[in-house]
Amino acid sequence: ATRYNDDSFRAGSCKRWERMMPDATVKVENARFIVTMDPSRRIISDGSLVVQGQNIIQVGKTKDLASVQTDSVIDASDMVVTPGFVNGHMHISYAHATRGIFPDDLGSAYLPNVFKLQAIMTEEEEYHTSLLAITELLKYGTTTFVDPGSTKYLDRCMDAYIQAGCRIIVGAHVTDKPNQLNLPVSSTADALQTIETTIERFDRKLDGRIRAWAMPFAPNVCTDELLLGSKRLADRYNTGLTLHYNNGPNYVEASIKESGLRPTHYLEKLGILGKNVTLSHMLGLDESEIEVLARTGTRAVVVPTAAVKGGAGMTQSGLLPEMLGAGMAVGIGTDAGNNSNLLETNRAMYLIAVLYKDARQDSRTIPAEKALEMATIQGAEALGLDSEIGSLEPGKKADLVLFDTRRAEWQTLFNPVNNLVYNADGRSVDTVMVDGQIVVQNHKPLFADEWSLAQKVQGIGEDMLARTGLSFSPRWPII
Repeated sequence: ATRYNDDSFRAGSCKRWERMMPDATVKVENARFIVTMDPSRRIISDGSLVVQGQNIIQVGKTKDLASVQTDSVIDASDMVVTPGFVNGHMHISYAHATRGIFPDDLGSAYLPNVFKLQAIMTEEEEYHTSLLAITELLKYGTTTFVDPGSTKYLDRCMDAYIQAGCRIIVGAHVTDKPNQLNLPVSSTADALQTIETTIERFDRKLDGRIRAWAMPFAPNVCTDELLLGSKRLADRYNTGLTLHYNNGPNYVEASIKESGLRPTHYLEKLGILGKNVTLSHMLGLDESEIEVLARTGTRAVVVPTAAVKGGAGMTQSGLLPEMLGAGMAVGIGTDAGNNSNLLETNRAMYLIAVLYKDARQDSRTIPAEKALEMATIQGAEALGLDSEIGSLEPGKKADLVLFDTRRAEWQTLFNPVNNLVYNADGRSVDTVMVDGQIVVQNHKPLFADEWSLAQKVQGIGEDMLARTGLSFSPRWPII
């Protein structure tokens, strides 16, 4: 339980880079634009910001901060500086090893195969696979993310979190009801003990960059006792609770038949909802459920990349505009690299900003500014972290991204929000800082050899498929 204290990262577990001194000051200067996401949503042209240790201490015009002396300077000329992006739902530990193997039309057989593969992963396989996923996230500007409980070997994967320097919410997803997903089933008592032990061991480690939540998998595979016990643990330890909440017609009908209530109304009756609860996916709801969620302060994460690839009908029946209109804190997730296949926040923002315009035939629906809020400050609020991250303000953690605009897709540049949401992508990320430490520089991760790591995970995936006997041939011949 004491293995990962606040000095673990500073001890230097990664040989390829070293952390700066805890109280070092860094100035990021001459930025083309700084998109602050502060309460006034200021965009500062020709801007600079100053970081001391883990925190931002000044943000303003370059000329106003010119006299500030620092230990080092980052030249942000022709860069757009944003807060680090927040991914509220992303299975990082297993998917990259078998990314892209599943055909589009696998349907209900998809998840059982996913968890069959995940079940056989060893500690070392999960470590390397997690590190590759984290490398992709950080390289494209996502600095905070939620792994919703699918990591089996958190002790070993903590080494990946230490090495990469990311900000992450972890947990152990548990079930206590038989299911068709190949998820392990525990007794209710054992499941609650797993949750409590995970929170006690990992919450607020690594200078607070690691948070641990209660993570019962989903209401349809958990008893009421497990859901209630999970909420009590989240309350007791002042942490969060997340659920997969993708309610298909059969589940909704079963809920009404058994309880006389739609699923969200039933969760409210049980006492599960609240300000420390984040529900992910958010499909299969009606407007009466949105009212309940808004009234109870329950938070949400939508996952457009997985929904549209899976043909889930998000744009036909999804109620994201209604959730936002009700004042809910809603963030963006991408789900795993072997179902949505896409981890990049820029493209997820793009989907959020365009799909509902088309679905509602109204170009005013979810403007670019709202999509960017969902990826930054509102995404942080959806995780209860908005007092720490999500905007570039004095006192906030120094999680930030520098986009290189000296690229065709960024030009011409007048409104950086429109460019960022509608035409930029992660390839233009030049520099990424987390907790005041540079983890990506000149488009390259500083904590890992990306190609060597990718080759390692390729071998892991090939071995996993051989061990399980799973095979999904491409539709076109490979000769």
